[in-house]
Amino acid sequence: MILKSTIDRIMEATDIVEVIGEFVQLKKRGANFVGLSPFANERTPSFTVSPAKGIFKDFSSGKGGSAVTFLMELEKFTYPEALKWLAKKYGIEVEETVEAAENKEEEHRRESLMIVTGYAAKFFHGSLLNTDEGTAIGLSYFKERGFTNETITKFELGYSPDQWEAFTGSAIKEGYQEEFLVESGLSVKRDNGNLYDRYRGRVMFPIHSFTGRIIAFGGRTLKSDKNVPKYVNSPESEIYHKSNVLYGLYFAKKAIREEDNCYLVEGYADVLSVHQAGIENVVASSGTSLTVEQIRLISRFTKNITILYDGDAAGIKASLRGLDMILEEGLNVKVVLFPDGHDPDSYVRNVGTAAFKKHIEDNKKDFILYKTDILLKEAGTDPIKRSEVIREIVESIAKIPDSIKASVFIKECSHILQIDERSLISELNKMRLAKARKDSQQQTNRTPEPAEETTFDEPQEKREETNSQEKEIVRLLLLYGNKMIDWDGIANTYIGPFMIAELSDVDFDHPASKSFIEIYGKEVENGVLPEEQHFIHYPDKDIVDLVVTLIATKYTLSENWYEMHKILVPDEQANMKATILGAIFHLKKQKVGKILENLRNELQKTDVVADQEILLSQYMRMKKVEKTISDYLGSVILK
Repeated sequence: MILKSTIDRIMEATDIVEVIGEFVQLKKRGANFVGLSPFANERTPSFTVSPAKGIFKDFSSGKGGSAVTFLMELEKFTYPEALKWLAKKYGIEVEETVEAAENKEEEHRRESLMIVTGYAAKFFHGSLLNTDEGTAIGLSYFKERGFTNETITKFELGYSPDQWEAFTGSAIKEGYQEEFLVESGLSVKRDNGNLYDRYRGRVMFPIHSFTGRIIAFGGRTLKSDKNVPKYVNSPESEIYHKSNVLYGLYFAKKAIREEDNCYLVEGYADVLSVHQAGIENVVASSGTSLTVEQIRLISRFTKNITILYDGDAAGIKASLRGLDMILEEGLNVKVVLFPDGHDPDSYVRNVGTAAFKKHIEDNKKDFILYKTDILLKEAGTDPIKRSEVIREIVESIAKIPDSIKASVFIKECSHILQIDERSLISELNKMRLAKARKDSQQQTNRTPEPAEETTFDEPQEKREETNSQEKEIVRLLLLYGNKMIDWDGIANTYIGPFMIAELSDVDFDHPASKSFIEIYGKEVENGVLPEEQHFIHYPDKDIVDLVVTLIATKYTLSENWYEMHKILVPDEQANMKATILGAIFHLKKQKVGKILENLRNELQKTDVVADQEILLSQYMRMKKVEKTISDYLGSVILK
């Protein structure tokens, strides 16, 4: 368990805008920052960060909380993992109690896999630099490719010895469990149950997560044997899903955001060489076909992708249709080819940084226009093939969500294809209409999932109303609990303890609100007035979600709102007595109403005269309570 004093130091050091800014492109808007949700596919920003309150709120997915909560939601960290990530970022040493000291057999499976891959990276890197075999084979290869010591260290490149059990034997000796060695793909189990190394005799490219932890590996053979696969990559695991990962993104995200552009290349070496040349906004899909998830990762930082191809005609043709999904996600795509069979790796090493940048600038072409050129050259003068090209180009343009951008491409392609612009627009509209009909039909035909059977003690509307009143109490405690009472001559009393005392006879139904009141009450008993930060950083996610939802708002009034609109928005602080007592007694009235309803139901069911008399007596007593509350509410609100 991480010490409370250490947690406090981490929280004090954490700048939520700085932390979230590593994962989401944020823009200042008034006192807050906004960006596109990393949890939902959206084109209009609904993700808000409040530096003053130290919270984020994503109005698309409903998620919200502190910097810790954000890391837990985005990277699926546990609470301690998120704290340790922040501690590492801000150079804070993590102190833990003895019973929870980190060891080889972590409590959480995911963390165990991370620890194993972290150990493997250190093993392979050490093997590269500190063994005769590693330096003679692995290090020599990287040096021949022109990689500097800085690049080798930064990307943690390594070498796996050409032995059956070099890594596996070392890992088991160090106490790492076999199940995690196998699940991570580092070791393979034989039929007899023994393990052997997956990456024997290969140079190793560790693959980092979004937050910098090693989650997988790519291993390249240096043998010329055609029966040996050139690359062996980690299998899918709990910590590695290749469709959600871009090689080099951890090192590139800051530069992508600053340059407002992402260079997309094919392989590990391309990333390393281009990055080493000082062009750091470069990532690779690591030999896999580009996925929607990878595109959305990039779109967190920029709407501009420049694809750097190696000039292989067959490869280019095969990838054209797949790249349409970049357009569909609303990103701008440009394409650059390299001459004489060069790829980005060889070209940047051959001509240097300045010439490499100049080549990109001089040769980049919008993807639609590039695709048009490629397909037209292939079609030649064949009219049938040319008509197919026209249809395929319009299909690509139809995927662009921005209608203005689409119309610009229609105009450009009309000129290139030598076809009337109106004909292209007509075809475009037909495709969009057909897609809309198809989507509508799919929505209509979708079989609704059977709803879970739910039994309510009261109508859903009443339950929601009760929950709403209980949440209002929580909101007022958060905002005004530490303020002094200034009504009816009451002195030296804070609103928080006053409300808790007034609500001591009320049972809360909403689980998170109930927990909040219990926590708040215990803190008050200990002589502490807990403020919103206490709950924003609380380990219980339900508490955090409730608190952030109550104090975050998507909209704020401008400073000159009244001057512009002459509309006065009521200020609840103007009459704190009405605000606080109104909330308390509205909730009490609601609870009393529920008791009365239950008593009426019991009276209807009971035939025993004695029981009826008892119930009627209780009913009349509660009616008096209800009237007292109603009268009091009227006097408080109307004063």
